[in-house]
Amino acid sequence: MSSPDARLPARDLARIAAFAALIAALGLPGALTFGGSVPITAQTLGVMLAGAVLGARRGALAVLLFLVLVAVGLPLLAGGRGGLGVFAGPSAGYLVGWVAGAYVTGWLVERGLPGLSTARALLATLVGGVAVVYLIGVPVQAWRTDVPLPTTAVAAAAFLPGDLVKAFIAAFVAKAVHAAYPVLGEERAAKARAA
Repeated sequence: MSSPDARLPARDLARIAAFAALIAALGLPGALTFGGSVPITAQTLGVMLAGAVLGARRGALAVLLFLVLVAVGLPLLAGGRGGLGVFAGPSAGYLVGWVAGAYVTGWLVERGLPGLSTARALLATLVGGVAVVYLIGVPVQAWRTDVPLPTTAVAAAAFLPGDLVKAFIAAFVAKAVHAAYPVLGEERAAKARAA
Protein backbone atom coordinates (compact mmCIF):
# COMPACT_ATOMS: atom_id res chain seq x y z
CA MET A 1 0.00 0.00 0.00
CA SER A 2 1.43 3.37 -0.95
CA SER A 3 1.83 6.20 1.50
CA PRO A 4 -0.29 9.35 1.13
CA ASP A 5 2.86 11.23 0.09
CA ALA A 6 3.30 8.87 -2.90
CA ARG A 7 -0.08 9.84 -4.41
CA LEU A 8 -0.34 12.88 -6.61
CA PRO A 9 -3.28 15.27 -6.28
CA ALA A 10 -5.29 16.06 -9.40
CA ARG A 11 -3.65 19.48 -9.76
CA ASP A 12 -0.21 17.84 -9.85
CA LEU A 13 -1.38 15.34 -12.45
CA ALA A 14 -2.69 18.24 -14.53
CA ARG A 15 0.64 20.06 -14.25
CA ILE A 16 2.56 16.94 -15.22
CA ALA A 17 0.30 16.40 -18.25
CA ALA A 18 0.58 20.08 -19.22
CA PHE A 19 4.37 19.97 -19.21
CA ALA A 20 4.41 16.69 -21.15
CA ALA A 21 2.21 18.49 -23.71
CA LEU A 22 4.59 21.47 -23.69
CA ILE A 23 7.54 19.19 -24.48
CA ALA A 24 5.53 17.67 -27.33
CA ALA A 25 4.53 21.12 -28.64
CA LEU A 26 8.15 22.24 -28.66
CA GLY A 27 8.83 19.43 -31.12
CA LEU A 28 6.34 20.81 -33.66
CA PRO A 29 8.80 23.21 -35.30
CA GLY A 30 10.85 20.17 -36.25
CA ALA A 31 14.51 19.45 -35.82
CA LEU A 32 17.77 20.62 -37.29
CA THR A 33 20.34 18.04 -38.27
CA PHE A 34 23.79 19.15 -39.32
CA GLY A 35 25.10 15.88 -40.66
CA GLY A 36 24.99 14.30 -37.22
CA SER A 37 22.85 11.45 -35.98
CA VAL A 38 21.15 13.39 -33.17
CA PRO A 39 18.82 16.26 -34.07
CA ILE A 40 18.80 19.69 -32.46
CA THR A 41 15.32 20.43 -31.09
CA ALA A 42 13.52 22.91 -28.86
CA GLN A 43 12.23 20.05 -26.71
CA THR A 44 15.16 20.27 -24.30
CA LEU A 45 13.78 23.69 -23.32
CA GLY A 46 10.59 21.92 -22.21
CA VAL A 47 12.63 19.42 -20.21
CA MET A 48 14.48 22.23 -18.41
CA LEU A 49 11.22 24.08 -17.75
CA ALA A 50 9.54 20.95 -16.41
CA GLY A 51 12.22 20.52 -13.75
CA ALA A 52 12.66 24.21 -13.00
CA VAL A 53 8.95 24.96 -12.65
CA LEU A 54 7.47 21.70 -11.34
CA GLY A 55 10.36 20.54 -9.16
CA ALA A 56 12.31 17.30 -9.16
CA ARG A 57 9.61 14.66 -8.82
CA ARG A 58 6.87 16.25 -10.92
CA GLY A 59 9.33 17.48 -13.55
CA ALA A 60 10.81 14.01 -14.00
CA LEU A 61 7.31 12.51 -14.13
CA ALA A 62 6.29 14.99 -16.86
CA VAL A 63 9.28 13.94 -18.98
CA LEU A 64 8.64 10.28 -18.22
CA LEU A 65 4.99 10.64 -19.30
CA PHE A 66 6.13 12.26 -22.54
CA LEU A 67 8.58 9.40 -23.19
CA VAL A 68 5.94 6.75 -22.45
CA LEU A 69 3.70 8.39 -25.06
CA VAL A 70 6.62 8.34 -27.51
CA ALA A 71 7.31 4.67 -26.69
CA VAL A 72 3.73 3.64 -27.46
CA GLY A 73 4.14 5.12 -30.90
CA LEU A 74 2.90 8.68 -30.78
CA PRO A 75 5.02 10.81 -33.14
CA LEU A 76 5.84 13.44 -30.51
CA LEU A 77 9.57 13.80 -30.96
CA ALA A 78 10.77 16.54 -33.27
CA GLY A 79 10.45 15.45 -36.86
CA GLY A 80 7.43 13.27 -36.06
CA ARG A 81 9.42 10.42 -34.58
CA GLY A 82 7.97 7.95 -32.10
CA GLY A 83 7.86 4.28 -31.18
CA LEU A 84 10.25 1.98 -29.37
CA GLY A 85 12.83 2.28 -32.13
CA VAL A 86 13.90 5.76 -31.00
CA PHE A 87 15.12 4.19 -27.75
CA ALA A 88 17.58 2.06 -29.69
CA GLY A 89 18.97 4.89 -31.81
CA PRO A 90 21.81 7.36 -31.27
CA SER A 91 19.62 9.82 -29.36
CA ALA A 92 18.41 7.21 -26.82
CA GLY A 93 20.83 8.39 -24.14
CA TYR A 94 19.66 11.97 -24.49
CA LEU A 95 16.05 10.84 -24.05
CA VAL A 96 16.91 8.93 -20.88
CA GLY A 97 19.04 11.90 -19.82
CA TRP A 98 15.99 14.14 -20.09
CA VAL A 99 14.38 12.37 -17.13
CA ALA A 100 17.50 12.64 -14.98
CA GLY A 101 18.10 16.20 -16.19
CA ALA A 102 14.61 17.35 -15.24
CA TYR A 103 14.98 15.71 -11.83
CA VAL A 104 18.36 17.33 -11.09
CA THR A 105 17.16 20.71 -12.37
CA GLY A 106 14.11 20.52 -10.11
CA TRP A 107 16.13 19.33 -7.13
CA LEU A 108 18.52 22.27 -7.44
CA VAL A 109 15.67 24.75 -7.91
CA GLU A 110 13.82 23.40 -4.87
CA ARG A 111 16.88 24.09 -2.71
CA GLY A 112 16.72 27.75 -3.76
CA LEU A 113 13.09 28.23 -2.71
CA PRO A 114 11.48 30.38 -1.59
CA GLY A 115 13.04 33.42 -3.20
CA LEU A 116 14.68 31.67 -6.15
CA SER A 117 17.43 33.81 -7.63
CA THR A 118 18.10 33.98 -11.35
CA ALA A 119 21.66 32.75 -10.71
CA ARG A 120 20.36 29.69 -8.83
CA ALA A 121 17.82 28.97 -11.56
CA LEU A 122 20.54 29.27 -14.21
CA LEU A 123 22.86 26.96 -12.28
CA ALA A 124 20.04 24.42 -12.05
CA THR A 125 19.24 24.51 -15.77
CA LEU A 126 22.91 24.33 -16.74
CA VAL A 127 23.72 21.44 -14.42
CA GLY A 128 20.51 19.44 -14.87
CA GLY A 129 19.34 20.46 -18.31
CA VAL A 130 22.74 20.50 -20.02
CA ALA A 131 25.48 18.69 -18.05
CA VAL A 132 23.40 15.72 -16.84
CA VAL A 133 21.78 15.21 -20.24
CA TYR A 134 25.17 15.30 -21.98
CA LEU A 135 26.75 12.96 -19.41
CA ILE A 136 24.18 10.32 -20.30
CA GLY A 137 23.55 11.20 -23.95
CA VAL A 138 27.10 11.49 -25.31
CA PRO A 139 28.37 8.05 -24.17
CA VAL A 140 25.21 6.33 -25.45
CA GLN A 141 25.51 8.19 -28.77
CA ALA A 142 29.15 7.06 -29.06
CA TRP A 143 28.13 3.48 -28.31
CA ARG A 144 25.15 3.43 -30.70
CA THR A 145 27.12 5.04 -33.57
CA ASP A 146 30.35 3.13 -32.88
CA VAL A 147 32.28 6.41 -32.88
CA PRO A 148 34.98 7.01 -30.25
CA LEU A 149 33.77 8.88 -27.17
CA PRO A 150 36.16 11.85 -27.59
CA THR A 151 35.04 12.33 -31.20
CA THR A 152 31.39 12.15 -30.18
CA ALA A 153 31.97 14.62 -27.34
CA VAL A 154 33.58 17.12 -29.72
CA ALA A 155 30.68 16.71 -32.15
CA ALA A 156 28.18 17.21 -29.30
CA ALA A 157 29.75 20.62 -28.65
CA ALA A 158 27.71 21.83 -31.63
CA PHE A 159 24.65 21.55 -29.37
CA LEU A 160 26.11 23.75 -26.63
CA PRO A 161 25.27 27.24 -27.96
CA GLY A 162 21.61 26.35 -28.42
CA ASP A 163 21.42 24.55 -25.09
CA LEU A 164 22.98 27.51 -23.29
CA VAL A 165 20.34 29.82 -24.78
CA LYS A 166 17.61 27.38 -23.70
CA ALA A 167 19.10 27.23 -20.18
CA PHE A 168 18.99 31.04 -19.92
CA ILE A 169 15.39 31.15 -21.15
CA ALA A 170 14.32 28.39 -18.75
CA ALA A 171 16.06 30.10 -15.82
CA PHE A 172 14.35 33.44 -16.41
CA VAL A 173 10.95 31.81 -16.94
CA ALA A 174 11.35 29.70 -13.78
CA LYS A 175 12.37 32.73 -11.74
CA ALA A 176 9.31 34.64 -12.95
CA VAL A 177 6.94 31.71 -12.37
CA HIS A 178 8.19 31.08 -8.84
CA ALA A 179 7.97 34.78 -8.00
CA ALA A 180 4.38 35.01 -9.26
CA TYR A 181 3.19 31.58 -8.15
CA PRO A 182 5.35 30.34 -5.24
CA VAL A 183 3.75 26.90 -4.81
CA LEU A 184 6.97 24.87 -4.68
CA GLY A 185 8.51 27.16 -2.07
CA GLU A 186 5.42 26.93 0.13
CA GLU A 187 5.33 23.13 -0.20
CA ARG A 188 9.02 22.90 0.71
CA ALA A 189 8.51 25.13 3.76
CA ALA A 190 5.51 23.03 4.87
CA LYS A 191 7.52 19.81 4.56
CA ALA A 192 10.37 21.35 6.58
CA ARG A 193 7.95 22.36 9.34
CA ALA A 194 6.40 18.89 9.40
CA ALA A 195 9.77 17.15 9.70
